[in-house]
Amino acid sequence: MEAALHVQRPVCYGARNSYERRTRSEARPSIGLFSIGRANSYSSLSPWRTDCVAIGVSHHIIASAGSSRRRPRKGPIPKSNGPAPKGFTSKSRVGTSTQKIEKSGSGSGDEDGSSTVMPGTYTGTRKKPTEAASDKDHDVEYDPGKELEIRVEIENETDRTASTSQLLGAVRSDETEKNGRFSITDDDATETQTLEISAESEENEVDGSPFRSKHLDVVGSDIENEAEGSRLISQPFGVVKSDETEGNVIISETDADIIKTSSGEISAERKIEDEVGGTLPTRKSLDMVRSDSEESGTIVEIVEHITKTELTKPELLNHSETSLHNEADMEEYSVKKLELDVDMRRQVVEDLAEENFSRGNKMFVYPLVVNPGEDIELFLNRSLSTLKDEPDVLIMGAFNDWRWKHFRVKLNKSHLNGDWWSCQLYVPKEAYKIDFVFFNGGDVYDNNDNKDFFIHVEGGMDVLAFEDFLLEEKRRELERLAAEQAERERQAEAERLKEAERAAREADKAQARMEVEKTREAIHQLMKKAVKSTDNVWCIEPNEFKGGDLVRLYYNRQSGPLAHANELWIHGGHNGWNEGLSITARLAHSERKEADWWYVDVVVPDRALILDWVFADGPPKNAQMYDNNNFQDFHAIVPKCMPEELYWFEEEDRIYRKLQEERRLKEEAIRAKAERTARMKSETKARTIKKFLLSQKHTVYTEPVDVQAGSTVTVFYNPSNTVLNGKPEVWFRGSFNRWTHHAGPLPPQKMLPVDNCSLVKATVKVPLDAYMMDFVFSEREDGGIFDNKNEMDYHIPVFGGIAKEPPMHIVHVAVEMAPIAKVGGLGDIVTSLSRAVQDLGHNVDIIFPKYDCLNFSNVKDFQFSRSYHWGGTEIKVWFGEVEGLSVYFLEPQNGLFWTGCVYGCKNDAERFGFFSHAALEFLLQSGWNPDILHCHDWSSAPVAWLFKDHYMHYGLSKSRVVFTIHNLEFGGHYIGKAMTYSDKATTVSHTYSKEVSGNPLIAPHLHKFHGILNGIDHDIWDPYNDKFIPARMKKQGGHRSALSRAQRNKLGVAYRLIGKGIENVVEGKRAAKEALQERLGLKRAEFPLVGIITRLTLQKGIHLIKHAIGRTLERNGQVVLLGSAPDPRIQNDFVNLANHLHSTHGDRARLCLTYDEPLSHLIYAGADFILVPSIFEPCGLTQLTAMRYGSIPIVRKTGGLYDTVFDVDHDRERAQAQNLEPNGFCFDGADNAGIDYALNRAISAWYDGRDWFNSLCKTVMEQDWSWNRPALEYMELYHAARK
Repeated sequence: MEAALHVQRPVCYGARNSYERRTRSEARPSIGLFSIGRANSYSSLSPWRTDCVAIGVSHHIIASAGSSRRRPRKGPIPKSNGPAPKGFTSKSRVGTSTQKIEKSGSGSGDEDGSSTVMPGTYTGTRKKPTEAASDKDHDVEYDPGKELEIRVEIENETDRTASTSQLLGAVRSDETEKNGRFSITDDDATETQTLEISAESEENEVDGSPFRSKHLDVVGSDIENEAEGSRLISQPFGVVKSDETEGNVIISETDADIIKTSSGEISAERKIEDEVGGTLPTRKSLDMVRSDSEESGTIVEIVEHITKTELTKPELLNHSETSLHNEADMEEYSVKKLELDVDMRRQVVEDLAEENFSRGNKMFVYPLVVNPGEDIELFLNRSLSTLKDEPDVLIMGAFNDWRWKHFRVKLNKSHLNGDWWSCQLYVPKEAYKIDFVFFNGGDVYDNNDNKDFFIHVEGGMDVLAFEDFLLEEKRRELERLAAEQAERERQAEAERLKEAERAAREADKAQARMEVEKTREAIHQLMKKAVKSTDNVWCIEPNEFKGGDLVRLYYNRQSGPLAHANELWIHGGHNGWNEGLSITARLAHSERKEADWWYVDVVVPDRALILDWVFADGPPKNAQMYDNNNFQDFHAIVPKCMPEELYWFEEEDRIYRKLQEERRLKEEAIRAKAERTARMKSETKARTIKKFLLSQKHTVYTEPVDVQAGSTVTVFYNPSNTVLNGKPEVWFRGSFNRWTHHAGPLPPQKMLPVDNCSLVKATVKVPLDAYMMDFVFSEREDGGIFDNKNEMDYHIPVFGGIAKEPPMHIVHVAVEMAPIAKVGGLGDIVTSLSRAVQDLGHNVDIIFPKYDCLNFSNVKDFQFSRSYHWGGTEIKVWFGEVEGLSVYFLEPQNGLFWTGCVYGCKNDAERFGFFSHAALEFLLQSGWNPDILHCHDWSSAPVAWLFKDHYMHYGLSKSRVVFTIHNLEFGGHYIGKAMTYSDKATTVSHTYSKEVSGNPLIAPHLHKFHGILNGIDHDIWDPYNDKFIPARMKKQGGHRSALSRAQRNKLGVAYRLIGKGIENVVEGKRAAKEALQERLGLKRAEFPLVGIITRLTLQKGIHLIKHAIGRTLERNGQVVLLGSAPDPRIQNDFVNLANHLHSTHGDRARLCLTYDEPLSHLIYAGADFILVPSIFEPCGLTQLTAMRYGSIPIVRKTGGLYDTVFDVDHDRERAQAQNLEPNGFCFDGADNAGIDYALNRAISAWYDGRDWFNSLCKTVMEQDWSWNRPALEYMELYHAARK
């Protein structure tokens, strides 16, 4: 196992070098000026011993066999032949776990005069003051109160042992003083001893300096030099004692992870290994112990020196206090200390350069072990490089396999002997590796023989942590970009609103001016006709008056048509009735004798230019007869009115402000309505997704249900409901992002049983860049039987990740599309499914025939796109948008689609076969290669085999074919062939897929045949925003109904407020029923109203419809039928029935035998029940739309009707399995008794339990039968087709 640190470590050139030495030493370095080595003459003289908290470095030395980093005991290894270079000595294998130290009884050393000692390692350079000020930027925390710990393990492979008394003697010195404490303790209970030197030291010390004498300096400092001065910080002495361990000496300092020097922040953790046979290494043998004139002493000598120094500390302290007592002395001391640090660092680097050059190593790095958040200095010997003849040398690199923070730095000639060049680099805290090459700034490189250079960074992130870091960085970047985009959009929207407001103000001002001019002209015409009085008809007293005056108006009753009226009333206004009716009062009889005069006192409106009035025999709304001056009204000029120009100026301003307020209210209403609609859609979609996830809870689910990226989730699986039932083990096999995650599949994980149930579970960590969880289950770790959900796999969406699912490109080839060419439900499905999938973020295009009977009013931006030739004719391509979808219209010039119809031609098979082939040719010639080609029913079924035979291997290789059967009743041959060639096939409900599974066209392909229920488009069928529920209805007599806009909106209000109580639902449904009854001339009364909206065909159960009409009328209900029959005989039959019912039950039955889209919306909204008695129904959309509007469906159990309607009396468990509530009435048979059973229960419920019935209406309105869930299922199918 790799040792903790390397004091001397080579830079990697694609692989690590290894130089074995016999003695292993393991150290986390001291950051004292000298951890073990020559004493600093200044250390004992420092004045900060008393002035500051403490002085020096407190060392904690432990000789221990229990070190957690000790290697296993191994056999001896021969000594290497040569010395290892400084800075490039790798770890070596060691023979024994401990080394024994033997010395003579006198304690002076071995017989040969040597003993083993672990030298410190020089690892630091000073840091600039500005760098010290930015420690936090480098993630370095300086805490002068923490101990720094160095552990040095010394193992000697000799068989000699030293006793405790021989090593240290029974010496104990314990002296406590003001700034620190130093002690050595002897423990007789152990065979070997531990020497602990506890130290608290500064982070910015130089550590592990080479020995210059046999002394041990216990001084620590933090010197930060700047142009303007120096700063010194000291730390207190720790406690030094011996402890009970085996023969290791461990020098430890806590929190010494980083050392800052002038070249940067230097790691404080080192490991050196040497091979010494029980002797203390000299400078030549270890390259770490240096002496100017002699070898280093034994460990005992060092200990004795420490003891002696401890005993003389008071004297040294007193001396320092008297000699260094002012700032000048401190500054001089700091300068000398700094110079010494620089000299020592220079010496270490020179030694490293010398040794590396001697071994042919072209580069090295200082410090030897690189830690994150530090500055390092990198040296290159140009003479050994391919750049030896280049004048410029640069380094180009990045971190973490070239993935993080690229850099490019120029190297400068260094002070070292030889052709050494150097530069400084900052190692970011996220780095685990430095990758680089050297070059000349041009095209000459030294890239380590195409392997690049790299240096490992110790103590920081690993690869997985860096991956998580990158994901977090990407998340933050995405959030930043999203915020910036949102701000840009906000500003753009604000600018747009500002511009719109400016334009609206100008428009309002223009309209106000126009209205003023129009009113002004009208008033001028009135003034020309106005008089002060009319003889023997009316007069005003006084003659001169102004706005605000009280005047008396006289009227001669005998002068007009009110001569015999019992009451006289004035209905008046001013300025051409500009502000409507503003004067209303009853006239009193006057005492004037000359005629039948009546009078009324009136206050003249303030801004009146002219008064307008008529006389009547009663108050407004109750008057029957008027005197309106022969339809001219009465007018009188106000003699002392305000200046006319001032009036018109104020009038224009008044109109402008009125228009502004009206526009503001209108815009607020539109905005609020849009926000409510968006919120409801979002909430509905969220509920649907949750129900979708829970719908498979009987087999698999997660906790939490909403899986968040970066979280840990538990997957629960019930094998009893799958092919793994009874298997002794279940293994979870998963990945992310549709099995494409860069980390690859997860390791197989054995699932654990859940207490007291058949479930098993597995825990999964979801990465931040996941958008989908993918998994299957197997019976064994190596495979065996799999449960892969019938080749669909299990997928759970992941929310909140930084990655989004790449959009798929889906192309529908269809011959029907609502609302431009709709014949049946196929047209609705093509449009609605495409919109729902597009809303999920995917790209959808539709290829469609350009019929000459298209409804172009629903096509936006219709334009010619291009043309191409195929099949012997030119095919023009047109483009337009339909319901927000991109549609490409193909118009072959051979006239195949100039027939005035969609279906009904004798050559329909030829027409649609040509279209299918032309659509594929269009894709090929346009260079498209969609992911999915989706064709529908027999009319576009040829796409499946034409693609596989002619296009799959010739340009459209990426595409896969999905084929949907909407109705097996037509084109069976084409459907069977498409089933053979398609990659996946669907039909429009689960039950219908089972009903047709025995069909010989389907049976051979059940492995790829799936039932996916259709939905309805909530934007088209929206009771809150339904444009077909008009504000005012007209009766057949032509009089306007009293139904107000507020009444019309009640249904919308009901939908919006369904969560707040059933009262709103009841009110909205009642308003819609009254509107329906009024429009069709039915009696406006409380009857159960049954609606029928259908094509009148045998498939729709027309015999059951006729019976249901009669049965409803018998139960005193109302019936409304909307539909027509393609068969004339059936149509005539229903015409006769309608005539009979209208004559016998005209107030309770109405049959509208035509297609009327607005009326269908009103029937859905106003009916209490919607009847769908189909003999077979692949899906059915009628019952879904009915529930959207709060109408209760009455259906026969078949196909999609069975999948969507759950009987209130019999299907509660089946509904709950789908996370639904019962929502209707069902029957099984196709006879009168069956429909009577359901219809009678429904009508009785309406009569007998109105409150319960109203709550049922609310329930069905809350259920989501949109395309939200079917779109998710289709996306799963699309992905499965491409797998």
